[in-house]
Amino acid sequence: MGAGFGRTGTLSTKAALEQLGLGPCYHMAEVIAHPPFVTHWMEAAEGRDIDWDVVFAGYGATVDWPACSFWRELAGHYRDAKVILTVRDLDTWFDSCQATIFNIMKAPLEVLPPPMAGIGRMARMLVREKTFGDRLDDRGHCVAVHRAHIEEVTRTIPASRLLVFDVKQGWEPLCRFLEVPVPGSPFPRVNERENFGRDISPDSRRP
Repeated sequence: MGAGFGRTGTLSTKAALEQLGLGPCYHMAEVIAHPPFVTHWMEAAEGRDIDWDVVFAGYGATVDWPACSFWRELAGHYRDAKVILTVRDLDTWFDSCQATIFNIMKAPLEVLPPPMAGIGRMARMLVREKTFGDRLDDRGHCVAVHRAHIEEVTRTIPASRLLVFDVKQGWEPLCRFLEVPVPGSPFPRVNERENFGRDISPDSRRP
């Protein structure tokens, strides 16, 4: 299970886990491809009891928002699951968010097409409001929140169960942590900023 915030190489990590045979891997892209999934996350955001086995039925892993907002609950529910905390330079992370997902979260819901409006509402509640206190334009605040998140995860999850992972490191640390062979192909590099419009398309589908 992934505990890292979005825009930390989570889509590359999703592709890597699936290539290693540990998927399908849940990611915000799955919610975009399957808008009814939003219902689970709105209920979770409202503090209702969630049957995580129903949410993740058919999936072998998860990374990115919305699931990383519930890393503590998921780590407690899936006690044998290993935890991957994806990280990157925090200033470039903030710049990437501002150019992509934060713009979506700041957009008026009425300008979004109907399937995306529900997703936008969920992301606004979980990420914009609950995670960043409705201060998406405040670099210092967002970076501090992200840094505190990293510190909390690393303080809470036992080191034997946790991998702090930058996708620039490639296959070696990931495969060593998961105890699987290193593939002969290059580590997947996806979801670059220029592809963001394609990545959030409602026509996206599970790889």
